[in-house]
Amino acid sequence: MVLTLYYCDPSCPSRAALLTAHATGVNVTKKSVNLLTKDHLKPEFVKINPQHTVPVLTDDGLTLCDSHAIATYLVNAYTADDSLYPKDPKKRAIVDQFLYFDATKLFPNIRGICFPVLFLGKTTVDEQHKTGVHESLTYLDKFLEGKVWVAGDKMTIADFACVASVSSIEELGFDMSKYQNVKRWLSRCESNIPGYKELNEPGAKQLGELIRGRLEPNQI
Repeated sequence: MVLTLYYCDPSCPSRAALLTAHATGVNVTKKSVNLLTKDHLKPEFVKINPQHTVPVLTDDGLTLCDSHAIATYLVNAYTADDSLYPKDPKKRAIVDQFLYFDATKLFPNIRGICFPVLFLGKTTVDEQHKTGVHESLTYLDKFLEGKVWVAGDKMTIADFACVASVSSIEELGFDMSKYQNVKRWLSRCESNIPGYKELNEPGAKQLGELIRGRLEPNQI
């Protein structure tokens, strides 16, 4: 049985999936998909994922095209330890809440900034997406009040999802100084998430450099 993970380093969701695979110790075959050269639009990839997005996980006939679904699946299917995604219904619900927070708040605003710049040639940032990023950071800062990790006192896959997005926000050049709880949590993630320096940091920096290099001055 071969698990294959299709990913792109600058992609926030890809990095979240990579962090999860690493933390669970699951042996996956990694295949890089270069979005800038339109690898994701090639017929062989579209056949795997009609949405032509990354990441994608394939496992013995199963295909998953969402990083949050990939994360929960890897823990449920391949680990006995449920600390990353608790079986307790209440604890799991909190983790799910922050997976959905990333899926509906954090990442969409990042995509709203990056997609037009990378693929449509835009050189400015719409105000609504900048406002959305700051709104999301404000919410996250309040959620993190008095907490060590986003879902409580233990690291979970919700931290992997959120940190892939938040680290990218920082690399895009957003001022994080107003969000002290977020900054402390981000530093904790950098120091404690297995594989962070190898699997998340370079891709976040690459995304930041790509976007900043194409924007007009003072857009973020």
